[in-house]
Amino acid sequence: MTAQAGIDAQGAGEGRGDMLDLSALWAAIKRRKFWVIGPTIAALGLSFIAVNVVTPRYTGEARLLLESRGSFYAMPGQSLPDSTGQFDSEAVQSQVQVIMSRDLAREAIKRIGLVGNAEFDSGVGALSALRKLAVVIGLGGHPADRSPEERVLEKYYERLLVYPVGRSRIVSVEFTSRDAALAAKAANTIAETYLEFQEAAKQDNARSASNWLSTTIEPLRKRVAEAEAKVEDFRSKNGLFAGPNNTSITSQQLTDLSAQLSNARSQQAEAQAKAGLIRDAIKQGRTFEIPDVANNDLVRRLIEQRVNLRAQIAAESRSLLPEHPRIKELNAQLLDLEGQLRAAAERTVRTLENEAKIAGQRVESFQAALDGQKKNVSSANDSEVQLRALEREARTLRDQLEQYMQRYREAVARDTMNATPADARIISRAVEPTEPSFPKKVPVVLVATLATFLIALATIVTRELLNGQGRSLPEGPRGPRWVSARRSEEEAEAPGPVPDAPRQARVAGLLTRAGRLGQARLDLDNPELTLAELAERTREPARGVAPLALVLDGAGEEAARPRDLAELLAQRCRCVLIDLSRDHDDGEAGFSELLAGEALFSDIITRAPGSRLHRIGAGRAGRAAVLAAPDLVDVALDALCETYDWVLVAAASNDDGVVLAPIARRAQAGLVMSGQVGNGHALETAYRLSELTEAPVTLILDAEGGVPMPTVARAEAPAEA
Repeated sequence: MTAQAGIDAQGAGEGRGDMLDLSALWAAIKRRKFWVIGPTIAALGLSFIAVNVVTPRYTGEARLLLESRGSFYAMPGQSLPDSTGQFDSEAVQSQVQVIMSRDLAREAIKRIGLVGNAEFDSGVGALSALRKLAVVIGLGGHPADRSPEERVLEKYYERLLVYPVGRSRIVSVEFTSRDAALAAKAANTIAETYLEFQEAAKQDNARSASNWLSTTIEPLRKRVAEAEAKVEDFRSKNGLFAGPNNTSITSQQLTDLSAQLSNARSQQAEAQAKAGLIRDAIKQGRTFEIPDVANNDLVRRLIEQRVNLRAQIAAESRSLLPEHPRIKELNAQLLDLEGQLRAAAERTVRTLENEAKIAGQRVESFQAALDGQKKNVSSANDSEVQLRALEREARTLRDQLEQYMQRYREAVARDTMNATPADARIISRAVEPTEPSFPKKVPVVLVATLATFLIALATIVTRELLNGQGRSLPEGPRGPRWVSARRSEEEAEAPGPVPDAPRQARVAGLLTRAGRLGQARLDLDNPELTLAELAERTREPARGVAPLALVLDGAGEEAARPRDLAELLAQRCRCVLIDLSRDHDDGEAGFSELLAGEALFSDIITRAPGSRLHRIGAGRAGRAAVLAAPDLVDVALDALCETYDWVLVAAASNDDGVVLAPIARRAQAGLVMSGQVGNGHALETAYRLSELTEAPVTLILDAEGGVPMPTVARAEAPAEA
């Protein structure tokens, strides 16, 4: 119920002079209901007649799909272009403009037969009197002065609508006419004409390309022949004939001489090595281990004779002594055979040495020939460089000629009929519509009727508001009402002045008539409720800045003080109390020292043990020195509002209004410590505070033993009271 009392107190602070009186507006509408019903019915009838009298129009629609339709057979060896990348949003819009071009429009007008049609041709029939007058005074031209197609173009474009369908490559062609068959025929004819224009444009491109290529190929062919003739003539003059593997003869000869020189050097080295080995073997007595000596026919026969001779010596030695003539003869023959074998080995060595000498001569000969050939090759390099340049030029011209020939064949193929289809096709042909596109009878009637109804209703409401009869008026004086939080809702509505406080009731009535005085309970056991009530009675500060509340102490000795309210706020948020209710603070530095530049915030902000409340005293110079410097106080309060969640400035209830005015004007809330209900001094203080600030003023009441005290309800009275 305490929260309900706070809501009632908040409602008392709202003015009723600017509220809309819905009951008065409804009464005015009921009084003037015929001004609403009459025009609405008239609009219903007129719109119904109009949609049935107006000549209907029908719309035929044909749809085109934009896609690449190039023929593969007309472009052999080439891949078809990607239709998705070819027709982006800009390309689709470009094709829409092509369909709406004047050239296509003239051709379509001829095919549709719009010339001579009274609906489109302004030259059909006699001119009206008004039209003749306009022609006479020069405000318009005579239809006969223009060609038939030009006369139809204006109406043609009025009835034609071409647009892309959504996020696609489909283009819709719509044509509107009074004749349903003509509308369908026109849409189909425009689409077909567009396709024919596309095909003709592609054929013109192919024809122009083939004509240009035909005039370019013949001179290019002559240049190719001349370039190839220059190549052959230069080759024959400089002897740069090509051999196997497409190499020049001089280079081939150089390669052959290099190979022969390598073979001669190999033979020379092999013969010298064999001769050296045989001589070493002869010196070591291993003549017959040499393959070239052992494989000689003469040596083999001598070896056989030596074997036979040794066998005879061995046989004769059984019966004859070593000095026997027969034995001596056989030994002499054996020595002769050994000499012949050594002589055969020596001949083999000399043969190999002779072969090595011959190979050396060949090496020298080949080396001399190779050196001469190198000179020939080096002298032919310059000629070969020139020859390669001529060959490159001839090859480039040949490739260019082949490309032109291929493109010429493709252009000739595309120039033939049906070889270059248009990059679009009709996917939906227009059919003769059965329902008119204009007017839509039911929507037109409903919109006209509803619009007339709303306009008539808005006219009556606007008139009442301008006359001031649609706003709530304040009622006559009723006097203040005291409402108990424990009473029922029916009892709270009944007036009941407090009999033992007539003066306080009169003061409360004066304040509550202004609609800005509310009340809140200082309940230490339920700080959230007190915070909620204070938040409801506080104006919204700027973003990022804490609310500033001016607290005046108008309670008795045993009632709650501003410090008690600050302690309650400090339980739930960061709160600072600037106590300017007394002059001296036991000689401690305070707000006056801060303004004088003698102290910092950290020097003057104090906190009692066991409490979260930050407190700033008046200082040694007293509160008079603080209140005498409103500009400096304003700067200091800005800094505190950017640091804390709540900033409370406590002052005495009997302070002069001129002194408190700077703080009161910038405060978001005005709080008066009242203690108990009926505190006349607190009510008078609240009245004076309400004259200094535009913020809501709230009486802070105490709660005794958790039992809510009576609350001040809003007394409705005239604003001028």
